[in-house]
Amino acid sequence: MIFETHAHYEDEAFDKDRRELLDSLRKNNIEYVVNISSGFRTVEQSIELAKEYDFIYASVGIHPGDTKEMDEEKLLWLKEKAEESKVVAIGEIGLDYYWDTPDRKIQQLWFERQMDMAKELNKPLVIHSRDAANDTYSMMKEAQVGDLGAIIHCFGYGKEQARFYLNEGYYLGIGGVVTFTNGRKLKEVVAYAPLEQLVLETDCPYLSPVPYRGKRNSSLYLPYIAKEIAKIKNIDYDTVIAVTNENAKKIYKIP
Repeated sequence: MIFETHAHYEDEAFDKDRRELLDSLRKNNIEYVVNISSGFRTVEQSIELAKEYDFIYASVGIHPGDTKEMDEEKLLWLKEKAEESKVVAIGEIGLDYYWDTPDRKIQQLWFERQMDMAKELNKPLVIHSRDAANDTYSMMKEAQVGDLGAIIHCFGYGKEQARFYLNEGYYLGIGGVVTFTNGRKLKEVVAYAPLEQLVLETDCPYLSPVPYRGKRNSSLYLPYIAKEIAKIKNIDYDTVIAVTNENAKKIYKIP
């Protein structure tokens, strides 16, 4: 069965049919979903979804774009939420130099503090990194989070950057971009990376794979991503599903 490592089902894009869609996932070979928070509001929403559905788990963290709202009191609140039983990771956290707001120093401070929190709780990381490959890697290295494990979500860098992260034992999150005609760089990374360090994700409702590009994404479209990986690596589709499922359970510590 398929393991969805990165979804945002609390998003308003699902308000009209969330229950119907989530109820359909198991029937469509989706075994587990990790719903990833990004801002303060979505932390509690992700946990509530995980409590409601036995196959959904939550990850809690504050996205770099929202770190301007962070302070020590909010970090304590986040840590309390992260200790709930169905929270399996800290994220998505990291650096975003594409939007470049708030100030990079603020992003870096709260990336560091949330990594420290993850170490205290012994939970893996879900990393958001955009146009910030070197700083993300160097900060993770300095924080010594290698033993925790991490998924570099929606991996968007080239083969050389992938090598650095793979050498640390991290996993690369592969989503719909790998199916795009202009996704050549990611296709090269998938060809290069060991299957044992890849996981499947949608980032839904965003980044739908071909043939649904531009429409609302969901975990139901994960087979298109897996098929593309199988094609690129010239291996069996079922092997992609089985190995990425095993990888996800390993990183998220789900039996």
